[in-house]
Amino acid sequence: MSKDVVLKKLDRQVVICDTTLRDGEQTAGVVFANIEKYRIAQMLDDAGVPQIECGIPVMGGDEKIAIKHIAHMGLDASILGWNRANVNDVNASIDCDVDSVALSMSSSDIHIEHKLKKSREWVLEQVTESVQYAADHGFYISCNAEDASRADLMFLIAFAKAAKEAGASRLRYCDTIGREDPFTAEERVRTIIRLVGIDVEMHTHNDFGLANANSLAGVKAGARFVSTTVGGLGERAGNTALEEIVMTCHHLLKMDTGIDTRKLKSLAEFVSHASGRPIHISKPMLGSNCFAHEAGIHADGILKNSQNYEPYDPTEMGLERKIIIGKHSGSKTLIADLANRGIELSKEDAEKLLAMTRRAAVDLHRSVTSDELLYLYTEFKKSNDLFDDKAKEIERC
Repeated sequence: MSKDVVLKKLDRQVVICDTTLRDGEQTAGVVFANIEKYRIAQMLDDAGVPQIECGIPVMGGDEKIAIKHIAHMGLDASILGWNRANVNDVNASIDCDVDSVALSMSSSDIHIEHKLKKSREWVLEQVTESVQYAADHGFYISCNAEDASRADLMFLIAFAKAAKEAGASRLRYCDTIGREDPFTAEERVRTIIRLVGIDVEMHTHNDFGLANANSLAGVKAGARFVSTTVGGLGERAGNTALEEIVMTCHHLLKMDTGIDTRKLKSLAEFVSHASGRPIHISKPMLGSNCFAHEAGIHADGILKNSQNYEPYDPTEMGLERKIIIGKHSGSKTLIADLANRGIELSKEDAEKLLAMTRRAAVDLHRSVTSDELLYLYTEFKKSNDLFDDKAKEIERC
């Protein structure tokens, strides 16, 4: 698609550029088969992700084959290839028929001096040359300021101005080693937008557990773009999680991303399987415990009105509410569970059954299933003490 079409496609309040297929696959030990990449790209597109960063064309081999295939899948999303800021890399992207390119160059002095062993002037020259070359070939361009969070702010502004003047549509603010904080990020991003007048994309890593917070701070400061990975997959501690930033924008900032959140769970499950990285039970928006309630006060509140203890409707993410029976349950949980089986439990009996249920949970070192509760209830009605033998054993000691 042409640059004008890409610009129109990216004309949203908050724009997601998902990099699961590039930065996500850079997770140590993760390799996607090409057929898995095609499926992930399709699922991202089906969920409404407007731009997919699908890999590094200059790597060649299977990487280049996969990128070119994705570019020809007829997806609605813009397809972006990642490049170093040099002409040779841009040529590789041209060969892959992508419509957009990210051109990455170090912006911090520590990188310029100790990684590139060059000067600030050389960096700006490379940015200008590569961006102009990509612009001459009709690409939509994101110019990536690698290690932006550690860059001198005035040089970062010069970097952004050079990129914009050469033809870049946006600056990617990269918190490359995840050492930014939300307060600093908001201030720096707001300054860049005010002084340069360029769109900014937040690309943050999670080394201090602040990737999503830093991306959110950037959005609050005026950044329209957020780089994400499914489930927060990525180098070291990972990247900004697609599902978390989308739901945060929708619910806390009241900003639309255009993403269909109901499709994110199946996408995350596929990526989890393909990457060999299981979804933790407490993972926000995806984990099986997100809507699991055990504590008596909470369960009672949920039974009365779900809004008492739930931040959003679980159906938004394809999740289900679960009332857990266990050590911390209250009598109303037991009454409600048995009522689903047509059993009416008095308040007095519920308290007695609750004592048995809590003891069972302690002995089992886990929660109690609904079927196990029914068994406990049956034995309770028979006046059988399931724990009698253990009690006598304790007494003998």
